[in-house]
Order: sequence, then C-alpha cells, then structure tokens
Amino acid sequence: MDTLYMQRLSLSASNLIEVLSGKENNYLIMSKGLDHDTLNENVKNVQYAVRGELYLRASELQKEGKKIIFTNVGNPHALGQKPLSFPRQVVALCQAPFLLDDPNVGLVFPADAIARAKHYLSLTSGGLGAYSDSRGLPGIRKEVAEFIERRDGYPSDPELIFLTDGASKGVMQMLNTMIRGEKDGILVPVPQYPLYSAAIALCGGSLVPYYLEESANWGLDVNNLRQSVAQARSNGIIVKAMVIINPGNPTGQCLSIEDLQELLRFCSREKLVLLADEVYQQNVYQDERPFISARKVLLDMGTPISKDVQLVSFHTVSKGYWGECGQRGGYFEMTNIPAESVDEIYKVASISLSPNVPGQIFLGLMVNPPKPGDISYQKFVQESKTILESLRKRAHIMTNGFNSCRNVVCNFTEGAMYSFPQIRLPPKAIEVAKMAGKVPDVYYCLKLLEATGISTVPGSGFGQKEGVFHLRTTILPAEEDMPAIMDSFKKFNDAFMEQYEEQRGYSRM
Repeated sequence: MDTLYMQRLSLSASNLIEVLSGKENNYLIMSKGLDHDTLNENVKNVQYAVRGELYLRASELQKEGKKIIFTNVGNPHALGQKPLSFPRQVVALCQAPFLLDDPNVGLVFPADAIARAKHYLSLTSGGLGAYSDSRGLPGIRKEVAEFIERRDGYPSDPELIFLTDGASKGVMQMLNTMIRGEKDGILVPVPQYPLYSAAIALCGGSLVPYYLEESANWGLDVNNLRQSVAQARSNGIIVKAMVIINPGNPTGQCLSIEDLQELLRFCSREKLVLLADEVYQQNVYQDERPFISARKVLLDMGTPISKDVQLVSFHTVSKGYWGECGQRGGYFEMTNIPAESVDEIYKVASISLSPNVPGQIFLGLMVNPPKPGDISYQKFVQESKTILESLRKRAHIMTNGFNSCRNVVCNFTEGAMYSFPQIRLPPKAIEVAKMAGKVPDVYYCLKLLEATGISTVPGSGFGQKEGVFHLRTTILPAEEDMPAIMDSFKKFNDAFMEQYEEQRGYSRM
C-alpha cells in the first residue's frame, strides 16, 4: 500500500471524501488534539507558584517517607485546625435529611442545628443534590446581604450578590467578563497572590504591577500607582481595574481608612473598577487597624464618589476562623455596576448552572452564625475565640522567630495567614543558585525543604523588587509545634548564611 492510501485509511469518512476529491491539504491542518504545541497559549503562560516547583518537590519527598510541613498554602484544616461544631452539624443534617426523621436526632444534634438544617433545606428545590439559581439560593443571598448591612451600616441588594465556589471562582468570573484581550490591563499589588497573575494570563489580559513599600510595612505608594498606570497607558494598555487584598496576601498588612479613601479617590480619578479581595477580614492580629470594608469607606465618603466608583467585593468561608477551604463557599457583591453589565455577569455564571449547594450553606452559616440565647452560641463563640487567639500568638511567634535569624527581616503579620520575610542572600549564594539554574530564593527554599521538611513558597512566585528575595509561609502550623518549627528554620538559615557569607554580618538592604 502506498503512503497516501495508509493516510486515507486513518481519516474519518468525511475527510476521506475530501482527500479522494483532491483536497489532500485538509489533512495537513487536522487537529492534533491535546498535543502540547496545539494548546491554548494563554494556558502555557500561567504560572502558579503556590502549587509549583517547591510543592511538587515536597510531594515527592513525602512519598519517599520524609515528614513535610506544608506551609505553602493557607489550608488551616490540613495543618490541624478543628472544624467549628455548629456548621458541621447543620450541613451533616442537610446532607443526610433522613436523620431529621429519626426520633433520637435530638439526642445527637442540638435543637438550633436541627432548626437551621430544616431552614436551609426549605430554601432548596430538592435538597443538596439539586441545582440552585446560578447566582446561588435567594434565601442565602438575602442572609449575605443582611450580614453586609450589619457590617457596613448600609443596605445591600441580594440581586447584586453572586454566590461562588470559593472567592477564587468569583475573581476568575469577573476577570473573564472584563478582559477582552492583551490590551486590557489590571492593576495588581506586588507582592501579589498568584491567583491574579494566573487568571489574568489565562484570560489573555495584561498584569499592571504596583509595588507595595516593604520599608513602610508594605504600605501603599500612590506615586507608584500613578507611574504604573501612566507607563501601562504609554504602552497602549487600557487599565480597567485595580486589585486590593486587605488584609494582605502574602504581606499581611491591614489597610487603614485613610489608605482606602486614597485608593478610592484614585479609582475615581482614573475610572478604574476596584476589585476588593477581603477574604481575610476575620484574620486581624493587632488592634490599631481593624478591618474595614472598601464598601463601607466608599459609602461613608458620600456623593459624588460613592456613586462614581464601581466596586466588586469578595469573601469566602475558606479563611477566617472557619478555614473551610474544601467546602468552596464564597460570594462577590457588586456596587455601582450597570444593570446591563450585571446581566452579562449572570450569563457567565449560568454557564456553570449552579455554585455547589453545600458551600452555599456553609456561607449562610458564616454570615448568620448562632446568636446570643441560641443553644450553640456559647460553644461557637468559644471555638472561634480559641482559634483567633491562637492565630494571633502564632503570628508573633513566627515574626519574632524570623527576626532572630541571621540576614532575615520580617514585618509583623498584622492580618491574613502568612509571614513574608526578606531573606538577605549573600552574593556567593546568589551566584551558586544561578549556576544551578535556579532563581536565588527558589534555591534557598529548596535547600530549606530538603533540610527541614518545611515547604514554603519563594517570594519570586509573588513578585518582588529586583535583587530582593523573600519566602512566604503560613502561620497555620499548630501553636504547640511552632517553636520547634522556628528553631528548625533558624538552625538551617544560620548554617546556610555561614556557608555562603564571605564575611560575617553581610546584609543586603
């Protein structure tokens, strides 16, 4: 058989007809399916350091039997945080509604958990196994709106609240709606949580960085913001939105009212949508700057700015003292977004039919927890308080531990779940890393992982200024384990510096 005949045998009937009719060129442009060179280039451009090289190496070492402490991702329950009792009781009953018919159910579950399970089941069209509205169950969106009103002092419209599979899905949904191509830019803080760089790349847009000032406790520099926008526009980029993460990830700072006012005025002047990532609003470890939402500050500022700035705010059950990462419950709320744009966003949400219903119920429980007088109230408050007090202690232990190390400096973790110390690497270590084909902080973190089992994320995965190196670690290991972990880190770090320093006391500013 000749070659052309063999090729024809491998084709579909329709393509065979085309070849036999003399259209052999069609064969040359047939798809090669999932071959790498045929994939979406935007996918290839995505980088996500939190589950990148360090995480993969840590997973390999774990398979080989090495004890690994995964501090690379804010995943509280994976590091031993116990789930809150009340929400788990409610969702258990919703998942197994036949338990509600058991005459002994009151011996196992408190009466308020039973009542709340019946409430949530009554909101569904067929229990947790049925689709909800693409925006989420109306009853739970109403509970979210009431939570926002209590928090901010201003009414919230449930029709402008969309429930999502975690805050990340909401962020991606909004970016996918906004970004039309590479000429559309999104201002993102650097260091930044790589969800934003990855999602912007996947949507084919352009990330426009604005740098936080480490020497000012990762504060904002409005002059840098202006320069970033001007530079982007000079390159033909249409800057459409600005991201803030408050409290910060990976940097842990909390924005003051004055910071937020300045940001909102900036967004008003530059006609930018403000995307407010506020998922750590329950994670605050100092009293000087309590969390205040961008929405409250915006509405407090009054007209015209309160009617001018378009705002989308995100929250989730994955953080705070809940830590329910695997449940994938979240929401976003829109302020000053045109009605026709809301309709388009609803259309995008409808593609997925429904956010997961158990996650929605967890979200309802987060925004509407037990109240004073409820049977479960005291236990709920005690469990929550214990978690938050321990996180505050761990933030101090970790910050103090880093600052006791040679050539390491770390701002205090005011909020969120992370420390982001600067590692002042000696020139010799930087040279050795480059010879090994590694970014210097990746090299350091790999050596740390091999020596101690502590799995971190290099600062280069979040963005940082040229010639400055960091790592990010969560503050989530158990409080009783934290001193030993920090001792292990200090022993490794000081030996590493001793090995590579040409003279004692070298530091890079």
